Amino acid sequence: MTASLPGAVFQALLLLLASPLISGLIRTAKARLQTRRGPSPLQPYRDLAKLLRKGLIVPETASAVFAAAPFVLFAATLLAGLLIPTIAAAAPLSQFGGVLALVYLLALGRFFLALAALDTGSSFGGMGSSREMTIAALAEPALMLALFTVALGAGSTDPSRMAQAAIGQSWRFLAPSQMLAFAALFLVLLAETGRIPVDNPATHLELTMIHEAMILEYSGPWLALIEWSASIKQLVLLTLLANLFFPFTLASGPGAPAILPAAAFYLLKILVLAGAVVLVETTNAKMRLFRVPELLAVAFVLGALALISTFLFGAR
Repeated sequence: MTASLPGAVFQALLLLLASPLISGLIRTAKARLQTRRGPSPLQPYRDLAKLLRKGLIVPETASAVFAAAPFVLFAATLLAGLLIPTIAAAAPLSQFGGVLALVYLLALGRFFLALAALDTGSSFGGMGSSREMTIAALAEPALMLALFTVALGAGSTDPSRMAQAAIGQSWRFLAPSQMLAFAALFLVLLAETGRIPVDNPATHLELTMIHEAMILEYSGPWLALIEWSASIKQLVLLTLLANLFFPFTLASGPGAPAILPAAAFYLLKILVLAGAVVLVETTNAKMRLFRVPELLAVAFVLGALALISTFLFGAR
Protein backbone atom coordinates (compact mmCIF):
# COMPACT_ATOMS: atom_id res chain seq x y z
CA MET A 1 0.00 0.00 0.00
CA THR A 2 1.61 3.27 -1.13
CA ALA A 3 0.56 6.86 -0.79
CA SER A 4 -0.23 8.98 -3.84
CA LEU A 5 1.57 12.20 -4.76
CA PRO A 6 -1.34 14.37 -3.53
CA GLY A 7 -1.24 12.42 -0.26
CA ALA A 8 2.48 13.07 0.08
CA VAL A 9 2.01 16.78 -0.56
CA PHE A 10 -0.86 16.90 1.92
CA GLN A 11 1.21 15.19 4.64
CA ALA A 12 4.15 17.52 4.04
CA LEU A 13 1.85 20.54 4.34
CA LEU A 14 0.30 19.06 7.47
CA LEU A 15 3.71 18.68 9.12
CA LEU A 16 4.80 22.16 8.07
CA LEU A 17 1.62 23.98 9.08
CA ALA A 18 0.42 22.03 12.11
CA SER A 19 3.74 21.67 13.94
CA PRO A 20 3.98 25.34 15.05
CA LEU A 21 0.38 25.17 16.25
CA ILE A 22 1.09 22.15 18.46
CA SER A 23 4.08 23.97 19.97
CA GLY A 24 1.91 27.03 20.58
CA LEU A 25 -0.86 24.98 22.20
CA ILE A 26 1.65 23.32 24.54
CA ARG A 27 3.00 26.73 25.61
CA THR A 28 -0.48 28.14 26.16
CA ALA A 29 -1.75 25.12 28.08
CA LYS A 30 1.34 25.10 30.26
CA ALA A 31 0.87 28.78 31.08
CA ARG A 32 -2.81 28.28 31.93
CA LEU A 33 -1.98 25.42 34.30
CA GLN A 34 0.49 27.76 36.00
CA THR A 35 -2.28 30.39 36.34
CA ARG A 36 -0.66 32.63 33.75
CA ARG A 37 -2.24 34.04 30.63
CA GLY A 38 0.63 32.94 28.44
CA PRO A 39 1.16 33.52 24.72
CA SER A 40 -1.38 32.89 22.01
CA PRO A 41 -1.33 29.43 20.38
CA LEU A 42 -0.56 31.29 17.13
CA GLN A 43 2.56 32.95 18.54
CA PRO A 44 4.98 30.44 16.91
CA TYR A 45 3.65 31.51 13.48
CA ARG A 46 4.33 35.15 14.33
CA ASP A 47 7.82 34.28 15.58
CA LEU A 48 8.65 32.39 12.39
CA ALA A 49 7.32 35.21 10.20
CA LYS A 50 9.38 37.76 12.16
CA LEU A 51 12.56 35.70 11.86
CA LEU A 52 12.07 35.14 8.14
CA ARG A 53 11.94 38.91 7.61
CA LYS A 54 15.13 39.63 9.58
CA GLY A 55 18.66 39.74 8.27
CA LEU A 56 21.45 37.25 8.86
CA ILE A 57 24.39 37.70 11.19
CA VAL A 58 27.11 35.14 10.48
CA PRO A 59 30.11 34.73 12.82
CA GLU A 60 33.48 35.46 11.25
CA THR A 61 34.82 32.06 12.30
CA ALA A 62 31.95 30.13 10.71
CA SER A 63 32.42 28.02 7.59
CA ALA A 64 30.04 26.48 5.05
CA VAL A 65 28.96 23.95 7.68
CA PHE A 66 27.31 26.72 9.69
CA ALA A 67 25.33 27.84 6.62
CA ALA A 68 24.33 24.33 5.53
CA ALA A 69 23.23 23.00 8.93
CA PRO A 70 19.77 24.68 9.08
CA PHE A 71 18.85 23.39 5.63
CA VAL A 72 20.11 19.86 6.31
CA LEU A 73 18.28 19.82 9.65
CA PHE A 74 15.04 21.06 8.09
CA ALA A 75 15.18 18.63 5.14
CA ALA A 76 16.12 15.62 7.28
CA THR A 77 13.35 16.30 9.80
CA LEU A 78 10.72 16.77 7.09
CA LEU A 79 11.82 13.58 5.31
CA ALA A 80 11.61 11.71 8.62
CA GLY A 81 8.04 12.93 8.98
CA LEU A 82 7.18 11.59 5.51
CA LEU A 83 8.36 8.11 6.52
CA ILE A 84 5.58 7.64 9.07
CA PRO A 85 1.78 7.49 8.65
CA THR A 86 -0.17 10.47 9.94
CA ILE A 87 -3.76 10.41 8.69
CA ALA A 88 -3.66 7.49 6.25
CA ALA A 89 -2.08 4.13 6.98
CA ALA A 90 0.27 4.52 4.00
CA ALA A 91 3.24 6.83 4.53
CA PRO A 92 4.46 8.77 1.46
CA LEU A 93 8.06 7.54 1.68
CA SER A 94 7.46 4.16 3.32
CA GLN A 95 9.17 2.32 0.44
CA PHE A 96 12.38 4.29 0.92
CA GLY A 97 13.15 3.21 4.47
CA GLY A 98 11.80 1.88 7.74
CA VAL A 99 12.20 2.93 11.34
CA LEU A 100 16.01 2.74 11.06
CA ALA A 101 15.93 5.35 8.29
CA LEU A 102 13.71 7.47 10.55
CA VAL A 103 16.21 7.28 13.41
CA TYR A 104 19.14 7.97 11.07
CA LEU A 105 17.47 11.03 9.53
CA LEU A 106 16.80 12.53 12.95
CA ALA A 107 20.40 11.74 13.93
CA LEU A 108 21.69 13.37 10.72
CA GLY A 109 19.98 16.65 11.53
CA ARG A 110 21.25 16.56 15.10
CA PHE A 111 24.80 15.83 13.93
CA PHE A 112 24.90 18.79 11.55
CA LEU A 113 23.45 21.14 14.16
CA ALA A 114 26.04 20.04 16.72
CA LEU A 115 28.79 20.38 14.11
CA ALA A 116 27.61 23.90 13.25
CA ALA A 117 27.65 24.86 16.94
CA LEU A 118 31.27 23.72 17.15
CA ASP A 119 32.07 25.50 13.88
CA THR A 120 31.51 28.94 15.40
CA GLY A 121 34.21 28.46 18.03
CA SER A 122 31.83 29.61 20.77
CA SER A 123 32.20 28.06 24.21
CA PHE A 124 28.41 27.90 24.49
CA GLY A 125 28.21 26.02 21.21
CA GLY A 126 30.76 23.47 22.34
CA MET A 127 28.98 23.01 25.65
CA GLY A 128 25.59 22.57 23.99
CA SER A 129 26.94 20.14 21.39
CA SER A 130 28.58 18.01 24.05
CA ARG A 131 25.40 17.83 26.09
CA GLU A 132 23.19 17.20 23.05
CA MET A 133 25.30 14.30 21.78
CA THR A 134 25.46 12.79 25.26
CA ILE A 135 21.68 12.79 25.51
CA ALA A 136 21.37 11.46 21.95
CA ALA A 137 23.71 8.55 22.72
CA LEU A 138 21.39 7.53 25.55
CA ALA A 139 18.05 8.30 23.91
CA GLU A 140 18.55 6.69 20.50
CA PRO A 141 19.01 3.11 21.80
CA ALA A 142 15.82 3.43 23.85
CA LEU A 143 14.01 4.80 20.79
CA MET A 144 15.13 1.87 18.64
CA LEU A 145 14.19 -0.73 21.26
CA ALA A 146 10.69 0.71 21.54
CA LEU A 147 10.26 0.79 17.76
CA PHE A 148 11.62 -2.74 17.35
CA THR A 149 9.06 -3.98 19.87
CA VAL A 150 6.23 -2.73 17.67
CA ALA A 151 8.03 -3.95 14.54
CA LEU A 152 8.13 -7.52 15.86
CA GLY A 153 4.36 -7.50 16.23
CA ALA A 154 3.95 -6.35 12.65
CA GLY A 155 6.69 -8.50 11.17
CA SER A 156 8.19 -5.48 9.44
CA THR A 157 10.20 -2.37 10.21
CA ASP A 158 8.14 -0.34 7.72
CA PRO A 159 6.06 2.18 9.77
CA SER A 160 3.15 1.83 7.32
CA ARG A 161 3.07 -1.95 7.70
CA MET A 162 3.44 -1.60 11.45
CA ALA A 163 0.39 0.66 11.57
CA GLN A 164 -1.63 -1.52 9.18
CA ALA A 165 -0.86 -4.67 11.17
CA ALA A 166 -2.03 -3.01 14.39
CA ILE A 167 -5.25 -1.52 13.00
CA GLY A 168 -7.14 -4.79 13.48
CA GLN A 169 -5.70 -5.23 16.98
CA SER A 170 -7.06 -2.14 18.67
CA TRP A 171 -6.56 -3.42 22.21
CA ARG A 172 -3.04 -4.73 21.74
CA PHE A 173 -1.86 -1.70 23.70
CA LEU A 174 -2.97 -3.53 26.84
CA ALA A 175 -0.16 -6.05 26.28
CA PRO A 176 2.72 -5.50 28.75
CA SER A 177 5.29 -5.18 25.96
CA GLN A 178 3.30 -2.42 24.26
CA MET A 179 2.79 -0.47 27.47
CA LEU A 180 6.50 -0.67 28.26
CA ALA A 181 7.42 0.43 24.73
CA PHE A 182 4.96 3.32 24.95
CA ALA A 183 6.47 4.50 28.25
CA ALA A 184 10.00 4.26 26.84
CA LEU A 185 9.06 6.21 23.71
CA PHE A 186 7.32 8.89 25.78
CA LEU A 187 10.48 9.43 27.84
CA VAL A 188 12.49 9.63 24.62
CA LEU A 189 10.02 12.26 23.36
CA LEU A 190 10.73 14.43 26.40
CA ALA A 191 14.49 14.11 25.88
CA GLU A 192 14.54 14.55 22.09
CA THR A 193 12.35 17.64 22.15
CA GLY A 194 14.15 19.28 25.08
CA ARG A 195 11.18 19.29 27.44
CA ILE A 196 11.18 19.38 31.22
CA PRO A 197 12.58 17.48 33.15
CA VAL A 198 15.43 17.01 30.63
CA ASP A 199 15.71 20.58 29.32
CA ASN A 200 13.76 23.81 29.51
CA PRO A 201 13.11 25.34 26.07
CA ALA A 202 12.15 28.67 27.65
CA THR A 203 15.44 29.35 29.42
CA HIS A 204 18.79 30.78 28.34
CA LEU A 205 20.74 30.17 31.55
CA GLU A 206 24.24 29.01 30.69
CA LEU A 207 24.30 26.22 33.27
CA THR A 208 21.09 24.62 32.02
CA MET A 209 21.09 25.21 28.25
CA ILE A 210 21.32 22.24 25.91
CA HIS A 211 19.54 22.86 22.63
CA GLU A 212 19.48 26.63 23.02
CA ALA A 213 23.24 26.76 23.53
CA MET A 214 23.81 25.31 20.05
CA ILE A 215 21.73 27.91 18.24
CA LEU A 216 22.80 31.11 20.02
CA GLU A 217 24.84 32.23 17.00
CA TYR A 218 21.96 31.79 14.54
CA SER A 219 19.59 34.56 13.50
CA GLY A 220 17.06 35.48 10.84
CA PRO A 221 15.79 32.87 8.35
CA TRP A 222 18.36 30.28 9.44
CA LEU A 223 17.11 30.46 13.01
CA ALA A 224 13.54 30.20 11.69
CA LEU A 225 14.42 26.95 9.92
CA ILE A 226 15.94 25.54 13.11
CA GLU A 227 12.93 26.48 15.24
CA TRP A 228 10.56 25.14 12.58
CA SER A 229 12.54 21.88 12.46
CA ALA A 230 12.23 21.51 16.24
CA SER A 231 8.44 21.85 15.98
CA ILE A 232 8.28 19.31 13.15
CA LYS A 233 10.44 16.85 15.11
CA GLN A 234 8.13 17.19 18.09
CA LEU A 235 5.10 16.47 15.90
CA VAL A 236 6.87 13.48 14.30
CA LEU A 237 7.56 11.88 17.68
CA LEU A 238 4.01 12.60 18.87
CA THR A 239 2.73 10.99 15.66
CA LEU A 240 4.83 7.90 16.31
CA LEU A 241 3.27 7.55 19.74
CA ALA A 242 -0.24 8.15 18.42
CA ASN A 243 -0.22 5.99 15.31
CA LEU A 244 1.99 3.07 16.31
CA PHE A 245 0.09 2.38 19.52
CA PHE A 246 -3.37 3.77 18.64
CA PRO A 247 -3.61 3.25 14.86
CA PHE A 248 -7.26 2.24 14.68
CA THR A 249 -8.40 5.68 13.48
CA LEU A 250 -6.11 5.78 10.44
CA ALA A 251 -7.76 6.01 7.03
CA SER A 252 -7.38 2.83 4.99
CA GLY A 253 -7.95 4.50 1.62
CA PRO A 254 -8.14 7.85 -0.17
CA GLY A 255 -11.21 10.04 -0.39
CA ALA A 256 -12.85 12.67 1.80
CA PRO A 257 -15.23 10.20 3.56
CA ALA A 258 -12.20 8.35 4.94
CA ILE A 259 -9.67 11.18 5.26
CA LEU A 260 -11.75 13.78 7.11
CA PRO A 261 -12.70 11.60 10.14
CA ALA A 262 -9.14 10.25 10.25
CA ALA A 263 -7.76 13.83 10.30
CA ALA A 264 -10.07 14.76 13.17
CA PHE A 265 -9.07 11.71 15.21
CA TYR A 266 -5.39 12.29 14.42
CA LEU A 267 -5.51 15.84 15.78
CA LEU A 268 -7.41 14.60 18.82
CA LYS A 269 -4.75 11.99 19.58
CA ILE A 270 -1.97 14.54 19.14
CA LEU A 271 -3.72 16.98 21.47
CA VAL A 272 -4.17 14.30 24.14
CA LEU A 273 -0.48 13.38 23.99
CA ALA A 274 0.48 17.07 23.99
CA GLY A 275 -1.67 17.47 27.10
CA ALA A 276 0.29 14.64 28.74
CA VAL A 277 3.52 16.48 27.93
CA VAL A 278 2.10 19.64 29.51
CA LEU A 279 1.13 17.75 32.67
CA VAL A 280 4.61 16.24 32.99
CA GLU A 281 6.25 19.63 32.50
CA THR A 282 3.94 21.34 34.99
CA THR A 283 4.24 18.74 37.74
CA ASN A 284 8.01 18.22 37.52
CA ALA A 285 11.06 20.40 37.95
CA LYS A 286 14.02 20.37 35.62
CA MET A 287 16.52 17.69 36.56
CA ARG A 288 20.18 18.42 37.15
CA LEU A 289 22.26 17.54 34.13
CA PHE A 290 24.02 14.61 35.79
CA ARG A 291 20.62 13.09 36.64
CA VAL A 292 19.40 13.08 33.02
CA PRO A 293 21.30 9.86 32.15
CA GLU A 294 19.39 8.12 34.94
CA LEU A 295 16.08 9.08 33.33
CA LEU A 296 17.22 7.90 29.92
CA ALA A 297 18.54 4.70 31.50
CA VAL A 298 14.99 4.09 32.72
CA ALA A 299 13.75 4.57 29.15
CA PHE A 300 16.37 2.10 27.90
CA VAL A 301 15.42 -0.49 30.52
CA LEU A 302 11.72 -0.09 29.67
CA GLY A 303 12.49 -0.55 25.98
CA ALA A 304 14.66 -3.60 26.69
CA LEU A 305 11.97 -5.15 28.88
CA ALA A 306 9.40 -4.50 26.16
CA LEU A 307 11.55 -6.25 23.56
CA ILE A 308 12.40 -9.18 25.86
CA SER A 309 8.75 -9.68 26.85
CA THR A 310 7.82 -9.70 23.17
CA PHE A 311 10.23 -12.59 22.58
CA LEU A 312 9.10 -14.44 25.70
CA PHE A 313 5.34 -14.02 25.46
CA GLY A 314 4.81 -13.35 21.76
CA ALA A 315 4.16 -10.22 19.75
CA ARG A 316 0.39 -10.43 20.13
